Amino acid sequence: MPDTPSPSPSPSPSPSGPQSAPPPVLLADEPGSFPHSVLAERHPAIIRQVRENLPFGPDRRRALDALLDNCLRGGIEPPDTGTDADDHDRWAAWGLREYTGRSWFQVPWLWSESYFYRRLLDATGWFGPGPWRGVDPFRPVKLAELGAPETDEELAALDGLTGLPAQRRADALLHGSLWGNRADLGFRLSAPATGAGADAPPLVADDSARLWALLPPSASGAGGASAAGGTGTLCLVADNAGRELVPDLLLIDHLLTHGHVTRAVLHVKPYPYYVSDATPADVLAAVRRLTGAQGAAAGYGRRLWDALTDGRLTVRAHPFSCAPLPYSDMPDDLRAEFAAATLTVFKGDLNYRRLVGDRRWPPTTPFADVTAYFPGPVAALRTLKSDVISGLAPATEAALVAAEGQRWRTSGTRALIQVSTVTTGQGPAGVP
Repeated sequence: MPDTPSPSPSPSPSPSGPQSAPPPVLLADEPGSFPHSVLAERHPAIIRQVRENLPFGPDRRRALDALLDNCLRGGIEPPDTGTDADDHDRWAAWGLREYTGRSWFQVPWLWSESYFYRRLLDATGWFGPGPWRGVDPFRPVKLAELGAPETDEELAALDGLTGLPAQRRADALLHGSLWGNRADLGFRLSAPATGAGADAPPLVADDSARLWALLPPSASGAGGASAAGGTGTLCLVADNAGRELVPDLLLIDHLLTHGHVTRAVLHVKPYPYYVSDATPADVLAAVRRLTGAQGAAAGYGRRLWDALTDGRLTVRAHPFSCAPLPYSDMPDDLRAEFAAATLTVFKGDLNYRRLVGDRRWPPTTPFADVTAYFPGPVAALRTLKSDVISGLAPATEAALVAAEGQRWRTSGTRALIQVSTVTTGQGPAGVP
């Protein structure tokens, strides 16, 4: 398994037949492209936001200004060696040796975007000695969203689910988790919300029936092993904190309470990442927000608290969660964990890019082909906020293009639920 990106190999067969060579990985070197706008516009906005939200002293502010100048006009530099961060060897293995000195715009976009957040933590003092060590630079924005009146309204709406049949509640919570991704704080910095066009479906792919078939409830309807047998473990790879993480936790509670699974593992980031990505501290804040709420929300919070204390729900922060690489390059321990799960669910746009490979696939490329390497059943719940997409029906793609051109890929007004149980051990569409 390669540690750094390498040239695409010769094509090889996939579940749906012989494949041509996959498209190249996305770069950010084309002015006017979405990846270019992220590096040239979103990242400067994030640096300005961080400078404004915390009272950094002159040294930290100079470091942030230097990072901004380096990202726009300089070459990639190694992390600050004056800290005791333990990830220098990992980043070297993940591509830093190859990319040092090159423009941020001329290396794979997934890599440069991810490395920006690692260097931002250097600039804010996350890893170094001093008062800013371990201080999440995005914490003020995360907490403001978690405490917003809109969050109160969403939690109050849970009271209306109480009397519904279990499956209707399950569907509502699944879609809450799916569309909760609209709370992506980094996306909101550079893309105002817009309404979905009426001529194309907001949900561009819907494998929810297949998802529920993989997670049938136990015979008793609460607790016990799932009817599908095995350990009944769900792995959920989380995306954002705040108003997205809350519905993810609500869905996990429902799956545990109604015996769809007996154990859940929530994968989050080991350190602050992509502005709003969830860390262990964000999980704790979300559960506390629920336990301190009124009505049905408090019940969800108490059950989640109990599940954390008795081990039915565990939080995992694997270093690879912050890797600038696709999940086809995952280490063996993570592969074994996903292989043992009844289902692994990837939430959000970044995780989707890492799951299928950050390439401009033809939209009709089968989702099963690009995830065939994955060691077990896998699902994606994603609001579309970047160019990468797979698994669309030709008629759906045509309707989307007719309604919006190519803007549907990045507008955040479309979403998908995709599931695959195909496992071949090969990389996405011929990438080993």
